[in-house]
Amino acid sequence: MSASSIPGRIRRLNKNQKLSAAGISTVAAAALSLSLVPGSAQAESESQAISGAPVVFASAAGAPQAKTIQSSLIEQHSTAEQLVKAADAAKAEKAAAVKAKAEAASKVKAQAEAEKAAAERGTQAASRSEARTPVFANNLHGWISESLAIMKAKGIPGSYDGLHRNIMRESSGNPNAVNGWDINAINGVPSIGLLQVIKPTFDAYHVSGTPHSQYDPVANITAAANYAADKYGSIDNVNSAY
Repeated sequence: MSASSIPGRIRRLNKNQKLSAAGISTVAAAALSLSLVPGSAQAESESQAISGAPVVFASAAGAPQAKTIQSSLIEQHSTAEQLVKAADAAKAEKAAAVKAKAEAASKVKAQAEAEKAAAERGTQAASRSEARTPVFANNLHGWISESLAIMKAKGIPGSYDGLHRNIMRESSGNPNAVNGWDINAINGVPSIGLLQVIKPTFDAYHVSGTPHSQYDPVANITAAANYAADKYGSIDNVNSAY
């Protein structure tokens, strides 16, 4: 049996067969090489074109979007500035309102204190005035002294001695004395009081600020002194019935 007919054995090639196989392999390899080179170059060119394309497209398509983002950022910045300004304005307005309220309260307080001080000064002045106002005794000396003070204020002349002398002659110092027997009494207008003044004379020469009564000692003395000043120049010049 020959080697080629034994199963499982590889048949050996002769020299010519080996050369033929080698030639075929060489041709096939060359063909494959020629077919692969152009394809590889084209693929590389296409790869470069494809890799460059997105840059162009991204640049063209992203420009409006970038501008939109920039505008949005500017708008947000402007809005933030406006909010800050509004907050500052509100803060300043609030501070101004607080200041105005404080000033108003201060003015009210100052006015109240001024009014209180004025009232206190008025009270003190009134107290001092009352302290300076003499208190006259309810007797002949006091009546004459008070009448002299009123006469001085009204410009009516007269002295303590002139008043006292005429009072003692006319009524002995009795403010309720009434003459019921002279001509005046007969005529229905009796002389009354410390200086024995009739009603018509008292009414004509009554001095304001004194009671309108002939029996009031101060009013009687002052009216009589006013009458004597008009008729005789002063009560000091009267030494008898007048």
